Amino acid sequence: MSARKEKLEEVTIKFAGDSGDGMQLTGTLFTDDTATTGSDLATFPDFPAEIRAPQGTLPGVSGFQIHFGSREIFTPGDQYDVLVAMNAAALKANKDKLRKGGTIIANTDGFDKKNLRLAKYEGENSPLDDLKESSFELFEIPVTTLTRTCLQDTSLGTKEKDRCKNMFVLGFLLWRYGRSLDLIIGNLQAKFQKKPVILEANLSVLKAGYHYGETAEVFTTVYDVKPAPLPKGTYRNIMGNQALIIGLITAAQKAKLNLFYGSYPITPASDILHGLAAHKNFGVRTFQAEDEIAAICAAIGASYGGNLGVTGTSGPGLALKGGAMGLALMLEIPLVICNIQRGGPSTGLPTKTEQSDLLMAMYGRNGESPLAVVAAKSPADCFETAFEACRISIQHMTPVILLSDGYIANGSEPWKFPSPEEIDDIEVQFEKKGEEEVFLPYKRNEDHVRSWALPGTPGLAHRLGGLEKEANTGNVSYDPANHEYMVKIRAAKVEKIADHIPLQRVDLGRESGKILILGWGSTFGVIQAVTKELVEEGQDVSSTHLRYISPFPKNLKQLLEGFEKVIIPEINNGQLAKIIRDKFLIPVLPYNKIQGVPITKTELKDFVLQNVQ
Repeated sequence: MSARKEKLEEVTIKFAGDSGDGMQLTGTLFTDDTATTGSDLATFPDFPAEIRAPQGTLPGVSGFQIHFGSREIFTPGDQYDVLVAMNAAALKANKDKLRKGGTIIANTDGFDKKNLRLAKYEGENSPLDDLKESSFELFEIPVTTLTRTCLQDTSLGTKEKDRCKNMFVLGFLLWRYGRSLDLIIGNLQAKFQKKPVILEANLSVLKAGYHYGETAEVFTTVYDVKPAPLPKGTYRNIMGNQALIIGLITAAQKAKLNLFYGSYPITPASDILHGLAAHKNFGVRTFQAEDEIAAICAAIGASYGGNLGVTGTSGPGLALKGGAMGLALMLEIPLVICNIQRGGPSTGLPTKTEQSDLLMAMYGRNGESPLAVVAAKSPADCFETAFEACRISIQHMTPVILLSDGYIANGSEPWKFPSPEEIDDIEVQFEKKGEEEVFLPYKRNEDHVRSWALPGTPGLAHRLGGLEKEANTGNVSYDPANHEYMVKIRAAKVEKIADHIPLQRVDLGRESGKILILGWGSTFGVIQAVTKELVEEGQDVSSTHLRYISPFPKNLKQLLEGFEKVIIPEINNGQLAKIIRDKFLIPVLPYNKIQGVPITKTELKDFVLQNVQ
C-alpha cells in the first residue's frame, strides 16, 4: 500500500538522545538536506552541560531542533511537531514541549528497565504505555535491534554497530518527508572515505531506515513541505561560526592583508580556530596559544606588523583579555576580538547560550577604555558583522569587539551569499616616510584616527607601550592635562565611527507609535516573528535591531523617542536596558530570560500584549 501525500506549511522536529547517539550529526545532515529543498529554516543544537554525563541520564541528553517551512522562518520553534526520543531520558527531558497531537518516534530499545531507572521513571510501566492512551501519535520502532540486524554480517562489534543507529532514524525521516538519499549518501562518502567499513555500515543502516518507512504498513503518510519564497540567488546552509570565518577571510582579502588569528580553545568559540586553520591558502595564519592572554598579545603583535589581527574567545576568556585590550587601545592599532558568549559567571553554562557579556564589552577594562562594539543577529549575519568589524577596526585604528553567542554560533539558516564583486574593498593606507623631520605617530585626521606605521619603515621609528602617550609624538607623558586630552580624544575617535555607519531603521511596523521592540544579538528572530504576527493582527507594534552598540547610530535617540514604550528583550538580566537608560534617559521595559535557552515567541508575545494597553 503506497503512502498518501500531505502538504505541510511548517514543521519543527527535535532529535533527542544520549550524548553518544549522534543526534547532532543526524540533525545537521537532515538540515543540510532540507536546505537543498528550498525551505527556509532555523536550527538550535542543544548540547549537554557535562562532557561525559552518565549514559541514559537526564544530564546526558543531547538534542538538535530544526524548524523548516514554506514560509519565512525566524526561530527554531516554540513547540515540537515531531520528537525523536532515542531513550527514556530524551522523552522525559522533551515531552513537555511537544505540541498537542504531535508525533513521538521512540526507540523502544532505549526504554528497558535500566534506561527507565536512569531517567528516574517510577513504577513498573514504561512511559510509552501511557502515551498510547494520550493525544500524541506514537510510533514505536526498535531502532537499536533493527540496526544490529542490518549489520549482523559485518565485522563490526556491538558498540560500533550501535553508533550507526542514528542513520536508521535519519533514513526513516528522509522517507517521511519525501526526500532522496542522494545528498546524504554523498556527505557520508566524503566523511568516511578513508573508513570503508564504517561507510558501508552507515549507508546500509540509512537505506534500511528509509525502506522501513516504505514497507511498514503502520506509516501511511508522507509529508511535503514546499520551498519558501526566498529572494532569488544562490544559497547554502550555514552556521554562525562558519559565516564568521568566511567574513573574516573576506575582510582580509578585501583589505589585501594577511589574517592572523590567535586563540585559546574555549566553548563555543573553538570552531573558529579549527575552521580558519583550514584556509592557509588565503593567507590565514592561526596560533593556538598557551592561554588567553598570550593569544590576544600575539594578535596585537601581528597587527603591529601590518596584518589583520584577530582573537576569539567566550566570556571567561574576554575577562582575561581585558588588560591586553587596553594595550591595543593605547597603541591605537587594528584588532578584532570575537566573543562568542555563553552562560556565566565564571565557567557557568559552557554549552548554553546567553547574551551575558554586553556590559563587559562596553566597560570591562581598567581606566577609560572605550572600544567599538558590534553584534551579529543571526548565523548568516555573522558574515556581514565580521566584515564590518574588520572594516571599522582597520579604518579607525581601534580594537573592535564582535559579539555572537552559542545560539548563533551553532545554529544555522540559509545564506544567500554574495559574489566578490558585490563586496566593497577595505581601504588600507600604511604611513610612508614623510617630508617632516620628525614622524608624529599620534597625529590625527578629521576622524581623530592616527596613521598605521609598519615597523622597520625608514623614518617612522616611534615609541610603543601601555604608558600614556604624549599627543602627536607618542612619547611617554605624565602630564595631567595631556592625559585628560588623550582620554577624551580616544573616546571621541570611537564616537566618530557613527559618521561612517548607517542610521538606525525600523525593521517592521510604523516609524513611530505605541510600542517599539528594541533588540540586539540573537533575539532578532523571535522579535521579528512576534512583531510580524502582532502587526498582522492590527497591533501598533514596531521593531528595530542593533548591530552597532558602541557607538550607537546617530539617530537612535530620535527613533526611540518616537514611541510611547520601548521593550528590550534580552537573554541576560537587562544589560542593554541599562545602557539605553543611561545614554538616553529613556524609560524602557526589559524582558529578561536567563535559563541558557532562547526566548520563545509565545512568552515574548504575551509580554508585549500585556503592555499594549
